[in-house]
Amino acid sequence: MRIQLMTDGGADLPTRLTDTLNIIVVPLYLHFKDEQYISGVTLNLKEFYQKIKESDELPRSAAPSPNDFYEAYKKVDPDTPIINLSLTKGLSTTYENALLAKNMLLEEEPNRKIAVINTKTASCGMALFLHEANSKIVEGYTFEQLEDHLNARVEHTATLIALKTLDNLILGGRLDKVRGTIAKTLNIKLLMRASEEGTIEVAEKVRGDKKSIRRLIEQIGEYTKSFEDKIIVISHSNAERRAKETLDAIMKKYAFKDSYLMEMGPLISTYAGEGGIVISFYT
Repeated sequence: MRIQLMTDGGADLPTRLTDTLNIIVVPLYLHFKDEQYISGVTLNLKEFYQKIKESDELPRSAAPSPNDFYEAYKKVDPDTPIINLSLTKGLSTTYENALLAKNMLLEEEPNRKIAVINTKTASCGMALFLHEANSKIVEGYTFEQLEDHLNARVEHTATLIALKTLDNLILGGRLDKVRGTIAKTLNIKLLMRASEEGTIEVAEKVRGDKKSIRRLIEQIGEYTKSFEDKIIVISHSNAERRAKETLDAIMKKYAFKDSYLMEMGPLISTYAGEGGIVISFYT
């Protein structure tokens, strides 16, 4: 059974997935002062980092509108079910807008099958779900089976984050300037995670960058003990070498079946800051 997979600009996807799967991506928006850009479409990563350096403030992000999702759904053959894997509800109104669009279309075409999944994650975590969805489609899952399976997987997913810099947290007002300055002086690094509700929370504070990466890797073993049938995904914010070295260390320590490495898009890089790393896996 053919099922159309869809996601949004909160997802960061490796070329290994995008080159082989027909994934529809509904982009999010970024606003630099009075200028609006479509993340990943009218603003690439090089331009994004250049604008960050030139600006004294971070861009504001905006979710796709219900109409953006409606138009995306409408382009899919009415006989083809749609699974939309959404950026966590804890960070954006993207999920609610995708649901509104679904209901708008179902009023016109009630026989359509559309499922919107709140992944409770972002960036590479959403790539993890797209990989999983495709694997189950290949196995022959029906639309209903796939929707149930993915919703169950949401509750057994870990997303962990290591920030190299606190600059974006301070610029974005998420960290008090005085506390941020003290933390930077003391070389404090933040380890963060996706909560059970899909928000992003501080997990630990560690002194030193190398120690924070070591601790990030240690945390994996605290979430799961079996690895042979699982994959791990990792994304980075303009820090490919750092991410590759981290992934190599992870694969030496844990026997994951496979791994995916990808670059963060402008949207998630706005939150993570340059050098930030996100990892995600099933527990």
